[in-house]
This record gives sequence, structure tokens and C-alpha cells, in this order.
Amino acid sequence: MDAKGIDRKKIEDAVRLILEAIGENPAREGLRDTPRRVAEMYSEVFAGLHHDPRSELEVSFHEEHDELILVRDIRFYSMCEHHLLPFFGQAHVAYVPADGRLTGLSRLIRVVETVARRPQMQERMTAQIADTLMQGLRPQGVCVVIEAEHLCMSMRGTNKPGALAVTSAMRGIFRTDAKTRAEALALIRPHLHAPL
Repeated sequence: MDAKGIDRKKIEDAVRLILEAIGENPAREGLRDTPRRVAEMYSEVFAGLHHDPRSELEVSFHEEHDELILVRDIRFYSMCEHHLLPFFGQAHVAYVPADGRLTGLSRLIRVVETVARRPQMQERMTAQIADTLMQGLRPQGVCVVIEAEHLCMSMRGTNKPGALAVTSAMRGIFRTDAKTRAEALALIRPHLHAPL
């Protein structure tokens, strides 16, 4: 995924200023290419800012299927918008189709990837994935569960590596029908807290 709209030169200039601000010499051998490397990395990890995740759902097909579809253990990496430190984990995404409208399983993964590749909050990311699927697929309902480790809690602040944040977003039938919600969560539950 290539990021359009990202100004690499500005990022390079900013990284040089940060290095100077912490008392480093951006011209020394080990740091000389760091501004360029960070700009390349930011272009990749923030590529989702300039890509509409709904476009991933434009490819659909018709199949007489109105039962739960789940893709679990979707590994992702994102950046906490508060500290620009990574958070990473697994997303579990389920939907129940309506009117036989299905999409490829990889399309669900692409939605997660697109939404993750921007400055984020886990809570917002969870809701954005659910809302994107509701808008793009018009299913009976969507269930999204995300579990993640945040480096802003693991390597600084509370210094608690391994602590996981778990968020969920339920839409449509997953909100109104306890049996459907329970089915999805039962299929996800054995995989919650698997090693990241």
C-alpha cells in the first residue's frame, strides 16, 4: 500500500529537529540516513490515511448464504495517536450477510489493514471497521473484537508489557440478537489472548 499525500521532506526535516532536540547529532554516521528511513516508514505505516477502506468492499458476489462469516486472528500494527508509538494485536471480524451479498475473506483483512494504517485509538479503530463493513456490505450485522498491546503502556508510562486492551463493536443483529452475538463470541473466545 503506497501512501499518497505524505510529504516525506517535511518528515525528514522534523526528524532532524527531533534528533537535535534530544541532544543528538543528525549528521553522525549512524543517524545520517535516519530522517529518510523514518519518512519511508511513516509513508508505509500511515498509508491508510489516504485510502478509503470502503473501496475494499466494492468487490462482492451473490451467494445464498445468511449465516455467520468470521475471519479471526487478523494480525495488525497501528500507531497510537497520543504518543506515535505502535500498538499491535489481533482483530476478529464477523458479519452475517443480507440478501446474499458477500465479499472475499481477504477483503475483510484489507479493511482492517487500511483502518489500522493511520494515527489511531483502538476504540475508534474498532468502530471504524464495524461501520465500514456495515456501509460497504449492508449486512444483517457486524461484530468486531480487537485485542492489542500498546507500547505507550508497555515501554513507558505504566511500564506493563503484555497488558492487552480488548475492544468490541457490535452492529445490527449482533446488538439485537443475544444468540447471534454469543455464537460469534464463542467462536472468537478460544483465540483471545493467544500470544501476539
